[in-house]
Amino acid sequence: MNLIFFIKSVTIDISKYTIKDIPGSSGRFDVISRCVLSALTLNNKLEKGVQIWIFLDKYGTFIFDSDLFNDERFPKNEILLTNFFVEYIKKANKQEKYPETPIDSIKYSKLYIFDAIKNFVEKKYKIYVLNEDGIDFRKEFEELSSKDNLLFILGDQSGDLLNNEELKKFNLTNLSLGNRSYLASSTIRLIKMNLQLFI
Repeated sequence: MNLIFFIKSVTIDISKYTIKDIPGSSGRFDVISRCVLSALTLNNKLEKGVQIWIFLDKYGTFIFDSDLFNDERFPKNEILLTNFFVEYIKKANKQEKYPETPIDSIKYSKLYIFDAIKNFVEKKYKIYVLNEDGIDFRKEFEELSSKDNLLFILGDQSGDLLNNEELKKFNLTNLSLGNRSYLASSTIRLIKMNLQLFI
């Protein structure tokens, strides 16, 4: 089973980034870093076969693949990860020489989120949109097998992604984790935990 998460952000802006105030100086980059750590790690170790795609409106698409990183060197700390990620974005967008970092195995792309979704539809992935108004996740997870490849799409902070007409054209399954609202990083952890229970 391959497991992929998509998360999109319209607010990330690193032009005034400072490590002393990550949330305020970067448009909540801390949220993105927590999502990366939730997706790729379990008990402070990198998991196998997990990806998280970060779609940043201002900077492009960044693909974290757990199989490409060194577990000992990968930053498991939110602050360190954010700092290295900001350096990587600068390097990718300006093509400048920056010091080598433990996360240089990130893949950079200009692929837009809807084009990426189309690619995974064609690859026959089971694709789910996380939505509080969706169907109960248990009904879907009970039907899954270890051979299924899964993609979960998390909404952006504005809610615009979930209401986007382009997304609706794919006619994807909307999945709910219940009537509570969860942080994006908590949503990822809950999905992983429940997949282990059902598969």
